[in-house]
Amino acid sequence: MNKIVSKEQFSEKVTKLVVEAPLIAKARRAGHFVIVRCGDKGERIPLTIADSDPVAGTITLVIQAVGDSTKKICALNPGDALNDVVGPLGQATHIENYGTVLCCGGGVGVAPLLPIIRAMKAAGNRVVSVLAGRSKDLIILEDEVRASSDDVIIMTDDGSYGKQGLVTAGVEEVIKREKVDYCVTIGPAIMMKFVAKLTKEYNVPTEASLNAIMVDGTGMCGACRVTVGGKTRFVCVEGPEFDAHQIDFDELMMRLRGAQ
Repeated sequence: MNKIVSKEQFSEKVTKLVVEAPLIAKARRAGHFVIVRCGDKGERIPLTIADSDPVAGTITLVIQAVGDSTKKICALNPGDALNDVVGPLGQATHIENYGTVLCCGGGVGVAPLLPIIRAMKAAGNRVVSVLAGRSKDLIILEDEVRASSDDVIIMTDDGSYGKQGLVTAGVEEVIKREKVDYCVTIGPAIMMKFVAKLTKEYNVPTEASLNAIMVDGTGMCGACRVTVGGKTRFVCVEGPEFDAHQIDFDELMMRLRGAQ
């Protein structure tokens, strides 16, 4: 059992939980995720680690309530506990000094993007972050992103905060004004698809983090398979990050819709 230490409500459906997980807190790196389970019969939910405190022995998870299991997790309060937290899983993000790194996140995708932003900045990169959401209340972790970014652009669909438009408008604005050496995108599959399409036009190497369907987290069940460069890859053990220009996003979105 992993006790909930603190809880913060970002919006009606998005919750931040700080959870006791001392071994994971010491071992995690940017890009790693965990699989959690709430209740004896709860389904396994993959969640990227947004932050950790090795001294306190805690990890930070950001959860969007979309189904019964995630709603149960979001309903937990400090003192409650998750039945299982397994990790760190997946491959850590490859971090190096690329030069200028463009980090773009949509909605709750900003949570797993945050540790990558921090790691890229610590490696000496100029980091430009583009955060997007349907409205102002869906822009999360802005202060934390600003603390590790050289520039931040906010895009909202309804224009209630920052600039009105899709994330791709912010991405293209940056690419047109300065040389971008690398791009990282995390968010809904449809968002990452169009970011990848745009950066491919400008020949900017791009990495996308996939939140695929997962069951066991070990690559044995095959539920998280995706096609990358014409080959089958398994997100839970070979990902979650892949070359965005090689991902078959249409196939991924079709499988995600089938799971809903």
